Amino acid sequence: MSAESIKTVAVLGAGTMGNGVAHVFARAGHTVILRDVEQRFLDRGLETIGKNLDREVKKEKITAAEKSATLSRIQPTTDMSRLAAAEFAVEAVPEQLDLKVRVLKEADAVLRPGVILASNTSSISISKLASETSRADKFIGMHFFNPVPVMALVEVIRGRATSEETFRTTMSLCEKLGKKPVGVNDSPGFVSNRVLMPMINEAAFAVMEGVATPEAVDAVMKLGMNHPMGPLELADLIGLDVCVDIMDVLHRGFGAAKYAACQLLRQYVSAGRLGRKSGQGFYKY
Repeated sequence: MSAESIKTVAVLGAGTMGNGVAHVFARAGHTVILRDVEQRFLDRGLETIGKNLDREVKKEKITAAEKSATLSRIQPTTDMSRLAAAEFAVEAVPEQLDLKVRVLKEADAVLRPGVILASNTSSISISKLASETSRADKFIGMHFFNPVPVMALVEVIRGRATSEETFRTTMSLCEKLGKKPVGVNDSPGFVSNRVLMPMINEAAFAVMEGVATPEAVDAVMKLGMNHPMGPLELADLIGLDVCVDIMDVLHRGFGAAKYAACQLLRQYVSAGRLGRKSGQGFYKY
C-alpha cells in the first residue's frame, strides 16, 4: 500500500505520545481511530489535543475551522475490533515490553494482512517486537519525539525482516505529515537514545560526584555546546524513570558498564522524583 492511498490510521494509546501522533495524522487530513483501554484516557487525550490545537490557532499556524476539522477526524474508541478499518497503525503505549507485545498481538489479529504496523518505541528492539506478530515484513519503528506536534524528527527503524516497501511507505507517510524522517537500523536505543541517554547519565554523575550543580551542568551545555535545553532539564522533561528504563535497555543490549544507569537517577526515581510530571526531578516545578 502506498502512502498516498492511506486515509485511515489507527493509533494505539492516547497518552502523551499517542495523542500527539493522533494530532499530527488528523491535522494532515487522515481519519484517526484512537484506541485506549478506558474512556477516561481517551477523554484526557482529546482534551490535550484540543489544547494543543488552540495553541496552533493562537500562533496562526492553523485556523479555528481547521482545528474543528482536525478534531472531527479523530474517532476515540475502547474497541480493538475497530482497527479492522485502518490502513496503517501506530502503537504508542508505555515503554514496557510485555505491554507492547500484548497490545501488538491484539492489533495484529484485527488488522488486515497488508496493513503496516508501526511501533513508537524509543528503545525496544523492532526485530523483537516484529517477531511477536504475523507481519514481520510489514512491521517498522516510527519513533516520534515529544512534543509530537512540534518536533520535526521521526526516527524510522528497520527491523531485520522489514521490507523495503514498508520502509519507503513509512518514510513517505512521515513526509506527508510535515515531518523529517531519518532511517536507521535496529540496535539498542537506535541512534537518538544511544547518544542522548549516556549524555544525560554522565550529567547525573557530574552532579552526584559534586563536580557541578544541575544549573551549572545545564548552563555549560547550553552556552558552550549551543544546546537549546540542558541535559538535566531535558531528563526532567522526558521523565527520570523513562531515562533509567532506556539506560537499562542499553545496558542489557550491549552488556557494557558504560551504560549502567547513574545511582542518583535510580535514587530520584525510587523517591518519586520523576521530573516535570511529578513536580520535582533535578529541578522543582
